Amino acid sequence: MLDYSYLDLYLPRGTTREVARQIMTEHAEYGDWELERLRLYPDGSRRVRLRRKIIKASRTL
Repeated sequence: MLDYSYLDLYLPRGTTREVARQIMTEHAEYGDWELERLRLYPDGSRRVRLRRKIIKASRTL
């Protein structure tokens, strides 16, 4: 079974779609994060949840 690490971001209501895309793209490219959920609220704010796999090293003999 895969284990994931999560990162929650809050983008305030004045954040444009382009800026939100840029923020998520940078996290994806440089931190290996992928989008799990994005919620757009009626006031224009966004909550973003990103995830990435936790890589566990195994011992070799």
